[in-house]
Amino acid sequence: MAGVTLIAGAGAAFAVTSWPTPAAHSASGLADALKDEATGKSPRGSDGVSQADGASLANSAGPHSSASPRRSPAGAKASRSAPASKSVPPAHHVKAVAAALPAVYRNPLRDISGLIPERVDMGCDFGGSGPIYALGNAVITNATADNSGWPGGGWITYQLTSGPASGLQVYVAEDVTPAVQVGQKVTSSTVVANMFNGSAGIETGWAMPDGLSAESQLPVAGGVSGGGPFPTEVGLNFDSLLQTLGVPAGPNYGETGYGTLPSNYPTSWASLKPKS
Repeated sequence: MAGVTLIAGAGAAFAVTSWPTPAAHSASGLADALKDEATGKSPRGSDGVSQADGASLANSAGPHSSASPRRSPAGAKASRSAPASKSVPPAHHVKAVAAALPAVYRNPLRDISGLIPERVDMGCDFGGSGPIYALGNAVITNATADNSGWPGGGWITYQLTSGPASGLQVYVAEDVTPAVQVGQKVTSSTVVANMFNGSAGIETGWAMPDGLSAESQLPVAGGVSGGGPFPTEVGLNFDSLLQTLGVPAGPNYGETGYGTLPSNYPTSWASLKPKS
């Protein structure tokens, strides 16, 4: 976890910022750490808390949780009592600060220079140049720079392994050079291809389950190939996903779609919108 902030009552306070992966701990770890602070024991680490106590604190604390320190039984030795100059707080409030989870999908065209949204056809066309990232966690299923079926020759596909579109295949085609290999596992931080300034621009969208061409060409999606009519329902669905991630809409996005959207595709990407 990213860290825990411990806020004590008047008279005592300390903070633990981070540790290595914590080991298993006993339920009394938090109370022992608090007792050490209350009794004025010498710190066992550079930050005033031993690694063992830090691990117990990190794993015992939950959001908005609280814990009471262990109290000395009646008649305990004076050496176990709190120093006279230091008051023992009746309770300590422990608050876990959780690290923000990474987005499921990210804008794959975020670093394209001079990005120009063009028409929505079998997928979505764009002009510009620069790196193209994977949408999210995925496995590369195709990667070639000389596919004769697409202008420019580039053809990269990957199968998403997480998020609402898990299991679906994405293609990046035309004026692109692959930056990955088949079988490689990628994330939204992985560059899968580099777009260059060619005559065709790029096209990206939903690929067939076998990764051989655009999904819109399958009978289940209407059998719409490179000759149109456009935009396809499959292309509009992918453009809607890109818009949710911050990519400008294609100029014909508002037009009626041709073909059909296969039943295994999400029809809304609202869950991916950043929370306000």
